[in-house]
Amino acid sequence: MATFTWNVAECERNLSDGGIFMAHWTCVGTEESGGKTYTINSYGAEGLTPDSTDSGFIAYDSVKETDVLAWIWAAGVDKTVTEESVQAQIDLAQTPTTSAGVPW
Repeated sequence: MATFTWNVAECERNLSDGGIFMAHWTCVGTEESGGKTYTINSYGAEGLTPDSTDSGFIAYDSVKETDVLAWIWAAGVDKTVTEESVQAQIDLAQTPTTSAGVPW
């Protein structure tokens, strides 16, 4: 089973109030098997709806990566499905079902 690491690569924000309206994220799965390390990356961007009048609004300078990850998962990025997809790609890399090349 792979180990998954989630990161926020970049945030886009409104300059007027600092509200983050887009978060670019990565999910990296790493698994060691048979003396090899398999690493698969998944990347996406999720639109967010900042509302500076909301009592839960966090000023841009105070936002933490864990906040943004929680927001993207709440906004529709399915953490479990993403990790399952990355794991399936790692499994396929470990036991490929196709190959490319020429026979000569």
